[in-house]
Amino acid sequence: METKLTEANDNKPKGKSPTHVIWQVIGEGDDARWIRVGAGWENRDGKGMSLRFDAYPVVGRTVIRELSDPDQKA
Repeated sequence: METKLTEANDNKPKGKSPTHVIWQVIGEGDDARWIRVGAGWENRDGKGMSLRFDAYPVVGRTVIRELSDPDQKA
């Protein structure tokens, strides 16, 4: 059986820009460090999201925020 390797960008929906950014947050308040770890796309039915992680956070918490600037790359 042949295994096909894919690039991380192959997971994103074709032709759609991300609507959300995924962040790893370490710490609290003004001392918190926010590290971008992925992007998200709303599903067509509006009942969920497709997520693409560039890194998997193992400490802190994961926060998904709406993309504030549509021209900004996620």
